[in-house]
Amino acid sequence: MSSSIVRAFLTFTLVCSAFCISASAQFSAAPAQPFRISPYAQLNQQPQLTWAQKMFDHQKIDFGVIARGSEAVFRLKITNLYKENVHISNVRTTCGCSAASPDRTTLKSHESAYIKVTMDTQKFSRRKDSNVIVTFDRPLYAEVRIPITSYIRPDVVLDPGSVEFGDVIYGSTSVKELEVRYAGRGDWQIRSIENSNEHLDVRFVETERTQNLSTARVHYKLQVSLKATAPVGQFREQIYLITDDDGNPRVPLLVEAKVTSDMTITPEVIALGSVAPGDVKTFNVVLRGKKPFSIDKVECTSRKYEFNAKVPGSASPVQVLPMTITMPTRQGDFSEIFAVSIAGRPAPVHFRAYGQVVGN
Repeated sequence: MSSSIVRAFLTFTLVCSAFCISASAQFSAAPAQPFRISPYAQLNQQPQLTWAQKMFDHQKIDFGVIARGSEAVFRLKITNLYKENVHISNVRTTCGCSAASPDRTTLKSHESAYIKVTMDTQKFSRRKDSNVIVTFDRPLYAEVRIPITSYIRPDVVLDPGSVEFGDVIYGSTSVKELEVRYAGRGDWQIRSIENSNEHLDVRFVETERTQNLSTARVHYKLQVSLKATAPVGQFREQIYLITDDDGNPRVPLLVEAKVTSDMTITPEVIALGSVAPGDVKTFNVVLRGKKPFSIDKVECTSRKYEFNAKVPGSASPVQVLPMTITMPTRQGDFSEIFAVSIAGRPAPVHFRAYGQVVGN
């Protein structure tokens, strides 16, 4: 090969290398373009909630596996997040296996309502799917569809379907019994009870086990006790029967009660108004009970104020408690909670006094 051809080849190679290096430098120095999601990728994203859907605390309801005849109830919460009033014009379900009803239909700003959703476990069994449809006509028209799923076991029956204590006076105990009936395996059993509530005591005992040619029948008696320590107010708890079934060992059971106070205190809130530093205020507090009771002591929960309570010495269904409070020397608002301990009562009753200390 002649020297002229070699020089030409080397010159061509150097020119090509220089061009490639220059082009590479230009692309590297170019600013990065913003990343855009293609329309196809957007299809896989979760859809944004509408203004009406945002008010619901759940977007679906799953009852899980429930026993035949059990009380299956779900409370769907709706909260008005907006300045305008919200009005529920209609609530319905898409299957006869379920029902729904709201406890109120008009919600002011930041108010909440509950829609009670129930499954009919008496007439239906096995897998049941439905929807609860809530329609709004104010401030705008909207319709929200909440899917409902459940599986009603045909082989396990609760009688009655829930534990309903009704009204229970605080400080007293109440006991309810129910029967668990199973049809299927001859060796089926309840192994334990899952109960996380300290105010409930649950026990069970096997009462029957029979076997015929095709199937076995197993019966249990369940005893549920509401303790005297259950607090005043609505009581609602879900416990679970733990069985030896491999697939679905947990059987839910609803427990409800309304614990009413055994005692009232009047007034519960005492307004002392504007007072001078160091003033002494006197007032009476009246306590009424279902039966005669005696007062052990009165305490000031923050221990910031000087006070005196003349505790009556005898038991009576009505007690008048004379109180005196010495106002603090520092000016400003004050508020104090007083606890009245009752003999034999698990928890004290309370009342509050408040006012404002102003200068002379």
